[in-house]
Amino acid sequence: MTDQTPAVVLNKRTEGVTEVVLNYPEKRNAFDDLIIRRLIDALDQVAKDDSTRVVIVRSEGKHFSAGADLAWMRRMAGNTRDENLADARQLAKLMSTLNHLPKPVIGLVQGAAFGGAVGLAACCDIVIATEDAKFCLSEVKLGLIPATISPYVVRAMGERQARRYFLTAEVFSAKKARQLGLIHRICENKDALQTCCDELTTQLMQNGPEAIKAAKQLVFDVSQQPLTKELIDMTSQRIADIRVSDEGQEGLGAFLDKRPPSWAPEEDQ
Repeated sequence: MTDQTPAVVLNKRTEGVTEVVLNYPEKRNAFDDLIIRRLIDALDQVAKDDSTRVVIVRSEGKHFSAGADLAWMRRMAGNTRDENLADARQLAKLMSTLNHLPKPVIGLVQGAAFGGAVGLAACCDIVIATEDAKFCLSEVKLGLIPATISPYVVRAMGERQARRYFLTAEVFSAKKARQLGLIHRICENKDALQTCCDELTTQLMQNGPEAIKAAKQLVFDVSQQPLTKELIDMTSQRIADIRVSDEGQEGLGAFLDKRPPSWAPEEDQ
């Protein structure tokens, strides 16, 4: 990793679509404290970019990410508890930033996705993987635990499955990951992965950007909540609010007038 070849790259894939790319293939895209900070900065940048409507998280090379860099782990093992706590909070911040990004996030996974990389996948809204992708929550093999990624991984695969894979650290396939709910779709190879990604971005670009943001937040706010009068009232207020919003009015008007809405890409209008 050098200044000429940064480990994290922002790339405009197409109009409205920005990629956050792990670019450290010689280290199997393993991450350390510096890369974590750069990922947070990149995600903050795309979150604030009004021209970005869809975010893609992917990696260069054969592997999505081997998780934590060995040299980084060796260095942290010699640090104090307070230093380790500060370090862990940075990784937790990365996961939270990705999970709550106010735009749709597509994760593309090939090869190995181990340790913290499973957390990255769990924080994406949609995850596509190649047939040869392998996943592993490997922390207990090192006498550690997948602590900072656990809120997202448990929500993705469920408590019962997490109890198995957190404890065994066994490697599981893309097919198993889809069965567990960690990923959504499997593609034959990297070319097919890119094609599938393009299809999804096209689909997402048809939808109202403010509605997507609100729908994503809605999932967070109703998930695992008791079905109370307050929850029902909250959902009623949200649909009423968005119906009278500028985007809601435009979307309903376009539907009734049988025309494309203003946010649809020109080539689809």
